[in-house]
Amino acid sequence: MITMKSVIRTALINDVALVKLLGGQRVYAIRAPNAEEYPRITYFEMTNFDANHADDQAYSSRMVYQIDVWSKNNPDPIAIEVDRVMKSISFSRAGAADLYEDDVQVYHRALRYGITKEVEG
Repeated sequence: MITMKSVIRTALINDVALVKLLGGQRVYAIRAPNAEEYPRITYFEMTNFDANHADDQAYSSRMVYQIDVWSKNNPDPIAIEVDRVMKSISFSRAGAADLYEDDVQVYHRALRYGITKEVEG
């Protein structure tokens, strides 16, 4: 099984334009340690399954990740930068949704990206 979680995090926190919009390296796996920190990004792996079989063995994995942008203001500038970064590491956008978390009054932009990678070895 292949995972791209560390590749995603590294790409996001090393992007100067994105980090500037976030006010720091506010990129977290699954959940942020500080629920009051905005704007921020969280990400998680949605699916990871075998793909492309030959000789009864999978030779690649198909993965889908969700990147969530959380902001007290319009999340679109951050989402646009996330999209640029994800495409730069060969992901394709599988979907996006505008949401609003009424209980905490936060804008939430959910972005989904997919990639298929060959298993090494």
